[in-house]
Amino acid sequence: MPIAFFSHPYCYDHEMGEGHPERPSRLSSINDRIVASGLGFVLHHMDAPKASREQLAAVHDSGYIDHIFAVAPAGDELIALDGDTLMNACSLEAALRAAGAVIGAVDAVMQGDVRRAFCSVRPPGHHAERDRAMGFCIFNNIAVGAAHALNQYKLERIAICDFDVHHGNGTEDIFEGDERVLFLSSFQHPFYPYTDLNHCAANVIKTPFPAGTGGEVFRKVIGEQWLPALDAFRPQLILISAGFDGHAEDEMSQLRLRENDYQWITGELRRLADKHCEGRIVSALEGGYNLSALKRSVGAHLDSLLGNA
Repeated sequence: MPIAFFSHPYCYDHEMGEGHPERPSRLSSINDRIVASGLGFVLHHMDAPKASREQLAAVHDSGYIDHIFAVAPAGDELIALDGDTLMNACSLEAALRAAGAVIGAVDAVMQGDVRRAFCSVRPPGHHAERDRAMGFCIFNNIAVGAAHALNQYKLERIAICDFDVHHGNGTEDIFEGDERVLFLSSFQHPFYPYTDLNHCAANVIKTPFPAGTGGEVFRKVIGEQWLPALDAFRPQLILISAGFDGHAEDEMSQLRLRENDYQWITGELRRLADKHCEGRIVSALEGGYNLSALKRSVGAHLDSLLGNA
């Protein structure tokens, strides 16, 4: 069965200024890898739908949503939501499509069209809190998809696994204390967004790694902290915030992971999905800013989602 691959042209048109690391060529590099590797023959390409205000309001404050719609520029100017997160005339549409991609992917796997889906979208989402944009993120794509799965399909247990190099503070902000959601986040620490390790709800597992951590330690700790917790939780759906900025070649961070480490963790999550939730996985792109490392890592991730690791 192929993997559904959700994206949209608007995700390429979102621009935050010359020199910004979160740039359209991230998606172009992924597409280049898909073509060169032959993965395109086993991907079912889908246009991302647009998230509705009602779907966004399941995880974001209505006042915040209204603010984003109100400040979205119509001309050539850029407006800043925070020091790192900007909008151009296409950014609102891109953000709606990025969140909508995860909704569409959830529908595809829950309705049995595919077992697994990947959302190649930008802007990313996992830093966006209920009422705040930050860290390149406008709406929390993975949280919007999780809320859709809870509300539309009445699921009782969803796992969100975030292996971006930055802590998924927005996802934690939205779901902390919600026993239906197990949120697991690995990240470099101390590092942006400088999360408080002492504050942790019962449904949240924080897995910090010091700068310089390589694949051997990463696999050992994930194997000890994540995999038993996921097995005990018995998720009905696994969502992945797939950030690849912990790669050794990515100057955004100081972790020393390689594409085979992303292939490994994807394979472990796939095996748990096969055991507990009929293989259902939805993955959404978060970070990854070295284009060569990003495209190789996404290629390894997709290959593992297909069952080749």
